[in-house]
Amino acid sequence: MRKLIFALVAAVAAFAGPAKAENAVVKGVIEGFVKPVYSQFRSVAAQLSDDMETLCADQSPDKLAAVQSKFLTLVNAWSEAEIIRFGPVAEENRLERILFWPDRKSTGLKQVQAALADKDATATDPVTLKDKSVAMQGLGALEFVLFGTGSEALNEPGDPYRCAYGRAIAHNLADMATAIDEDWQDPAGIAQKWASFGAENPLYRTDQEAMTELFNVFVHGLEMVRDVRLNGFLGDRADDDKPKQAIYWRSGSTVISIKANLNGMRTLFDVSGLVGLLPAESQWISQSIGFEFDAGEVMLDRAAGPILEVLEDQDKRQALAVTRLITSHLSELFGVTLAGKLGLSAGFSSLDGD
Repeated sequence: MRKLIFALVAAVAAFAGPAKAENAVVKGVIEGFVKPVYSQFRSVAAQLSDDMETLCADQSPDKLAAVQSKFLTLVNAWSEAEIIRFGPVAEENRLERILFWPDRKSTGLKQVQAALADKDATATDPVTLKDKSVAMQGLGALEFVLFGTGSEALNEPGDPYRCAYGRAIAHNLADMATAIDEDWQDPAGIAQKWASFGAENPLYRTDQEAMTELFNVFVHGLEMVRDVRLNGFLGDRADDDKPKQAIYWRSGSTVISIKANLNGMRTLFDVSGLVGLLPAESQWISQSIGFEFDAGEVMLDRAAGPILEVLEDQDKRQALAVTRLITSHLSELFGVTLAGKLGLSAGFSSLDGD
């Protein structure tokens, strides 16, 4: 995949479309996808923070169920937004603080468990929590608080520590979501710089640089879904599966998050207007991309459910394997075929091998 990324960067100067067209594409992406998706993340994060306050004031099964449900909604909102991994979300370690993943050595799990066992008071204060390890303050940590071993303590009043820790995590997630949204909404911020490329622009001097940023969202996003999220737990054979290495496996939202990743990329493509840059004889590329996204949605609907159960079901497991194949097809369509028609391709691709 690195060869493909390097190829896009190296050959992007060959892009010959008029700058106004690229400007319209970038503006369409910002207004039609980036701003709305990060505003939605902000809204859901704020709601979850409020629900955590309510739970901690009066722990009960109903209030815990409400928080757990809202957590799944937040996972969905974040998974659509996280494909935009540059700009405000990349500042102040926000990307890692929101989601520390993959955690191959269970670093985050050990730190969260230690805080719960020791009742570390600094983990229950949002001010001091944000200066701790990134693995202790994001969605992974909150998932363990709400769904991991010992989470049944949140069903009734008693030891308030676990809830207080979860409340601090939720508060910080809401703060970060607000900061990211405000930065994207800033008239003089990242949105203006990305859409107004020029010689005086410190980030995007040319239309080629602006378009490369957009294409890298698809390239990196598909690579993340396939190589990190799916391959992280889905083996070539069922005996090779590692369900407890799947993201969000405790909350049963592994498939929810992967589907939201692909939905985000589908929406991004639809609103981008990239199809308008293609000549008539190349419109089939857009149709093929749409077909693959549709097929991926069908497969992930078929694979719905907690990942521990999904991998025990032959048909559902096969649907995930097909989804993995679909992401490879999409990588070729975006990184080779579409990029080539827009003058962004070169002779090397990860699809060619080393």
